[in-house]
This record gives sequence, C-alpha cells and structure tokens, in this order.
Amino acid sequence: MEFQNESFNALYTYTKALSVALGYRDELTRLHSARVSDLSAAVGMRCSLDDSELEELKIAASFHDIGKIGIPDNILLKPGSFNDAEWAVMKTHSVIGEKIIAATELEGSQRASKLIRHHHERFDGAGYPDRLAGERIPLCARIITITDNYDAMAMTRKYHTAKSHAEVMEVMRNETGKKHDPELMAIFSEVIESSPLRAA
Repeated sequence: MEFQNESFNALYTYTKALSVALGYRDELTRLHSARVSDLSAAVGMRCSLDDSELEELKIAASFHDIGKIGIPDNILLKPGSFNDAEWAVMKTHSVIGEKIIAATELEGSQRASKLIRHHHERFDGAGYPDRLAGERIPLCARIITITDNYDAMAMTRKYHTAKSHAEVMEVMRNETGKKHDPELMAIFSEVIESSPLRAA
C-alpha cells in the first residue's frame, strides 16, 4: 500500500510488522482488516474525502483490529460465544489498538488512533468505549463500523458461518439508525453492489 503523504507511508511501514504478528496469531483477522481497508477506501471516495482524510481512513481501517494482539488466546481464538467477562475483555481491543498506533508517535498516528478507538461506537450511542452518538463519532470511524460489520458477517469465523450478501444487508438495514449512520449506509449500499468484495 502506497500513500501520497510520506508520514502515512512511514506510519504504515512501521506498523505493518504488528499486522504480520497478529496474522501469526489469527490470520483471519489480518485478512479481514485488508478487506475492510479496501471497502472503507471505496466508501470514503464516494464521500468525497480529501486525500489526507482518505489516507487516514485507509491506515485506521488497515489496523482497526490491531488491538486484538493484546487479547488472550483463550478469548481471541474461542470457537463459541463469549460470556460477559470474556466480552468485556474483547471490547478492550479498540482502546489497545489506539494505544499501539499512538505509541509510534509518527505524524498522523494520533488522528488514525482515534478512528481505531471509535470504530465500535454506535450511531445511537450504545457502542463502546465512549458511547459517542451521531456525528460526535468521527466520520471515518462511522465508515469503518459499516465496512467492518459487513465483512465480519460475510465471512465464516470460528463463532459463526458466513451469511449471504442479501442476509448481511437485511441485518444492516435493520441496524441502520441504531448501529449505523443512515446516510453512510445509503452510500455503502450502492458501493457494495459493484465491489469485488461483495459476498456471494
């Protein structure tokens, strides 16, 4: 991945090793992050983000799950549903990811790290870690929420089998206005129809 902004190139280069490390623990998460980055960039372009915003979005989407490197294997790799205590631990991955990216202290890392922190906020304010709502959630974080959610449901994971495109979109439409920004969902709904990452 190449960026016009040299600071983003440096950030991606220095952080890529962590993505490789995460891949050795959980290859599905690494591949998922690459798809989320591509989908997010496509939505960001349709939202007319400027070059800096688009590159910030790509970085954050690429590393949105990097905090899972700090989640114990018995939780990260668990084949079934989480109990309440396990779910509380899993939810810390967004804050861990923020800290990892911010710790590089490279230009752009603070902005990208905030997007990572907030990619599990919900439009209705019921998300985590800060229960932000509506437009208080950064725009790029709202984009990642949508693309992350789509890809997570469209792929088979240890804890669920893949849903079809139609099934995923039905779930996401039902969550629009609750989990997802309605305006961004309308844009995503158009983008995904012609995307090579559209589920079967």
